[in-house]
Amino acid sequence: MSGREDLEHAAPPSIDDRRGDGRAPITLRVDYTRLNSFFADYTKNISKGGTFIRTNNPLDLGTEFVFVLVMPEDRTLELTGVVKWIVSEADATDDKPAGMGIQFVFADDAQRLRVEAFVADLMHESLGPALAEKLLGTKDQG
Repeated sequence: MSGREDLEHAAPPSIDDRRGDGRAPITLRVDYTRLNSFFADYTKNISKGGTFIRTNNPLDLGTEFVFVLVMPEDRTLELTGVVKWIVSEADATDDKPAGMGIQFVFADDAQRLRVEAFVADLMHESLGPALAEKLLGTKDQG
């Protein structure tokens, strides 16, 4: 065992409590390194504030790292994130796969706005405007 079992089981009970933004069920490849080893895992969903990376080998809670999202047509987006919660392989189910919840870390407001615009465009392309606007909270409520 990795010695992280206590932390892995300390994840909050409700995923909805951890999310501040609407999430889109979009799968993207995620590339990152860990102790000089290269990893290519996949996202399960994405929002303006973070993503969930499916992996059987999550980083420790609180780890800040740089990763690259690989989109269709080989577009890439380099981001910094911090591990906010973990689902261990032992606790994983079909509805709750093993992995780690990542909160994006932005250097400044300009970077945050670029990422939010990028995620909004990705949601529109992948899900269509009606669902994207609902998830992003941009559709007129009137």
